[in-house]
Parts: sequence; C-alpha cells; structure tokens
Amino acid sequence: MGKPTEQELERALNEAKRLRESGQDTDFVGKALLNCNYQNSLLLEVLHAAEHYLRSGMAEAEHTRLVRAIDKARQADDRSAQREQETIGL
Repeated sequence: MGKPTEQELERALNEAKRLRESGQDTDFVGKALLNCNYQNSLLLEVLHAAEHYLRSGMAEAEHTRLVRAIDKARQADDRSAQREQETIGL
C-alpha cells in the first residue's frame, strides 16, 4: 500500500469531515481517519524531535523538546480516548 499524495489525503480528509458534519459517518470511517491524521501529525513531531536530539549530541535543550513532544502526543491520545492524562516525567 502506497502513501497517499497530498491531494489524495486532502480529498480524503475533506470527505471525512463531510461525513462527520452531515451525520453520515455510521461506520466511523471519517472519525477514524481524522483521528489517525491528527495522531500522525503529533507523532511526526516526536520523530523530528528525536532525530534532532540524536543529531545534536543529545543536548539538554533538545532532550526537553523531545520530552515535550512525547507528552503532547500522549496527552492528545489520552484526550481522544477519554483517559486520565499522565506525563512520563523525564
């Protein structure tokens, strides 16, 4: 399976929004796609922060940036799953 182009993803996200807003998302496909896209954007931030941290010689400022990105992704996941939020506290 290939990665969708920017145009394909935009079209799919627009359709997902339309399904949700019109109440036609009976199988929750729109909800799932929108959530996965949001989670993916947060996890990409974690990936970029981790890469930067490793390239920087594991500097303290980059470590803090990485921990914040991880916490942000975890909190968003907890909110969307309606779970109690916890931080990793590194």
